[in-house]
Formats: sequence, structure tokens, C-alpha cells
Amino acid sequence: MNPARRSFGSKEDLALALAEAVADHLIEGIERRGVASLAVSGGSTPGKFFGALGKRKDVQWENVFVTLVDERWVPETSDRSNAGLVNERMLQGPAATARFIPLFTGGAEPDAAAIARTNALQQTVPMPFDVVVLGMGNDGHTASFFPGGDTLAQALEGEGPALAIRAPGAGEPRVTLTLRRLLDAAGLYLHIEGEEKEKVLELALGEGPVEDMPVRAVLRQTHTPVTVFWCP
Repeated sequence: MNPARRSFGSKEDLALALAEAVADHLIEGIERRGVASLAVSGGSTPGKFFGALGKRKDVQWENVFVTLVDERWVPETSDRSNAGLVNERMLQGPAATARFIPLFTGGAEPDAAAIARTNALQQTVPMPFDVVVLGMGNDGHTASFFPGGDTLAQALEGEGPALAIRAPGAGEPRVTLTLRRLLDAAGLYLHIEGEEKEKVLELALGEGPVEDMPVRAVLRQTHTPVTVFWCP
């Protein structure tokens, strides 16, 4: 069964609608258990969405835990840091009081840090997540589930919540949350923009191995409905 899809005429319209959907999950989570948790993706796509979400005054941000779906193994000062993007674009204004748990912890390699982040996430972040927002690359990866990843099978099948992964198309080594933890979320969204990404999505919705386009693991699962937000 194909995922639900919402299409928008502009990036601004998409950003506002996705921010509203995510804020609703956070408000509901706080009402239900006193706190809420959000995992977001980085990259070049979510900047406007981050800005729109961070301005939401109806969210009790002091009761929200924010972490990343995945992170490149670079310091926050790098322009490739997802944490840097979240801090710059989302955790401002009303959202500045949210509690942010990054995945990068320093050091040359992410392997030991992934274990530490697993422990920190389990002890700190309310799980399951109230809402998860994923992105997708032109190679069909989501989170850091890259084709050819050295721990791809573990990322797709393991408990996690976090592990290190390296892949030819990933650039730096990375830390990623596992599929199981992402799919446990109450709300699950895939945010893509542009005609090229729409073509990639259509390919991913077709036949073929998950390992070739790992976003298929999200699109084909029946655990949690995923909604695709797209604009040209």
C-alpha cells in the first residue's frame, strides 16, 4: 500500500503545514505524558520547516526533547553538521527552551560514541518518539541507511537506538537511529522537495530490493503510517 501524500505549491506552504502537523503531535504528547520527543533529519531540505516549527508558540518547548535521525561525524561548527542546522534554524525564539540531544560527541570515529549515544538516548529521551521527520537522498537513502552501508542490515533490523555506519555515498562516517526506533513513532513523515526527488520516490515505490533503495524499508512497512510531504 502506497503512503499518504500531500503536495504543496511552494516550500513555504509545505513548511507551514508540516510544522503544524508536527506541533500537533508534540502538543498531544505533552498532554499525554508531560513531555514530548521529536527526531528530525538534516541536509539541505528542512530549513524552512525548522524555522516554521521553531516559531510555534502553542508548543510547551521546555517539555520537548529534540534529537536527530542521523548525523555526519563532524563538529557542530561544520556546515555539514545537522546539529548546527537544527540549532540555527529551529531552536530559536520559542523553541530555544527545548532540550536538544545531539549525536556527535567528538573524537575521530563514531563507533564508541554510538554506544554512548544509545545509552544517553535511552536514559534521556522519552521513547517512543512522538514524531519523526525523515528526508530522502537521490540514491534512495533515508536517515543514514545508505546503499552499501557496512552496518545497513543492523540499522534496518537491530534494536539500537543508535549505531555507527559507513557507506560509499555517505561522505563522512555517521551515526544513525535504527529503523525500529523510527517506526515506533506516533507520527511519521517523509519530507522531500523537487521534481528529481519525486522521481526517486516513484522508483522507491516500485519493485526492487530494500538494500538498493533503503527508503523502501519505510515506505513498505505497515507498523506506522507514513505521510509524504512534497513540493516542486
